[in-house]
Amino acid sequence: MSEQRAAEFVEADGIATVRLNRPALTREVKEELLAALRGAAASTTARAVLLLGSAKAFCVGQDLAEHARILQEEPGQALTTVREHYNPIVLALEGIQVPVVVGIGGACVGAGLGFALAGDVRIAARRAKFGTAFTGIGLASDSGLAYRLVSSLGQARAMELMLLGTVVGADRALELGLVTEVVEDDAWEGRAREVAALLASGPTGAFVAAKREVRSAADGARDLPELLEEEADLQNQLGMTADHAGAVEAFLAKRAPTFGGG
Repeated sequence: MSEQRAAEFVEADGIATVRLNRPALTREVKEELLAALRGAAASTTARAVLLLGSAKAFCVGQDLAEHARILQEEPGQALTTVREHYNPIVLALEGIQVPVVVGIGGACVGAGLGFALAGDVRIAARRAKFGTAFTGIGLASDSGLAYRLVSSLGQARAMELMLLGTVVGADRALELGLVTEVVEDDAWEGRAREVAALLASGPTGAFVAAKREVRSAADGARDLPELLEEEADLQNQLGMTADHAGAVEAFLAKRAPTFGGG
């Protein structure tokens, strides 16, 4: 029997599923996760991506045993992983144009929280816990975590989680806006897959455009006239699609639309 991979990518029914099989990020895990995410991003048939961990933990960040060994043996190489692995993983997630659903079954900490927040929809088990953890080991954050926390929570809450190391449960994470939905502990993966399937059967072009619009608005780099122009361009493009025409016809006929993704 072959050994289970640290991270894997499979595609079926329009959903590209990327699964982390080990919660702590060793070099092997990071390399396999990056390859899996790049595979999902490169798919021309996936209409949604589902990112999962295990029932016990989504991801707990850097494997500290491995980190401690490198600090002792090759101290100059201990933090090169940020540029070599973490940054490319976050950019791979950012590069996925279709909706990304994240299923969180347990602990979601450090870089794991950064990865989760790079998704679009987050479904969490009630037992899940969320924290930054970096300052507790004398480091600042990586994996785009500060950027995501400020975007999701605002500066004050981001400072609380980063400086005080506050750990929050799933219900509090829902109140804060860290997650989209909280479900019972035995339902997180099924619900995440259900949401991914719903998105995979929807108007893919509209979802891609909506992600682009939200990101443009969130980064604050463009003013309202520029955003309005982007909206107009995207609407012109979407107005020529079969999905739009079919949905309008379905509305007038008082039936549910079906979307082919084009």
